[in-house]
Amino acid sequence: MVKVRDQRRAALLESLGELLQESDLDSINIADISRRAGVTRSAFYFYFESKHLAVAALMEQVYDGAMLATERFADPDLSPAERVHGMVTTLFDTAEEHTHLFRAMLDARGQSPAVREMWDSDRQSFVGLVADLVRTERAAGRAPDGPDPDALAAMLLELNDRALERLTLGALDRDALTEAVVSIWVRSIFATDPATDPATDLETA
Repeated sequence: MVKVRDQRRAALLESLGELLQESDLDSINIADISRRAGVTRSAFYFYFESKHLAVAALMEQVYDGAMLATERFADPDLSPAERVHGMVTTLFDTAEEHTHLFRAMLDARGQSPAVREMWDSDRQSFVGLVADLVRTERAAGRAPDGPDPDALAAMLLELNDRALERLTLGALDRDALTEAVVSIWVRSIFATDPATDPATDLETA
């Protein structure tokens, strides 16, 4: 019975993912999702309270991309700019691979307090990781002392949120956005200008 439930939930998420590639979230209703998944409306509500929360569940598939981005930032064998550039590129690649989903998540986040809370919680889960990396860099002498690591990490991750939003909505050119975000991260943590980092070739990083 548990396996059947898992299959139904997976079918609903697959159905929603397909529909989001064809239309925006506001144009999709529960009946559309359920019909394509081959289940009833009541079955949908067994798993999700709303389509907004279903979008949040679908976003789990891009969580690995955020984790990989953090791992790129943690590589001490690379220069600061290379590390940050690798992180930002990984995030942006993930967003562009799932543009329809990110746009739906932005809509869901704006319309559902529960989804907004989940989004903020997911971002908060990375604050500790980034803050610990900042502490490690400072202890190793690779970064100067500066603002409280937790506060700094929170603000930089907020910046990533805004950058992903602008990238997804096509508000800014990707190359220009990447350069700006990398510069802010590198200067905030390492007090270094990425454009003059001799160990870095941002075209191939």
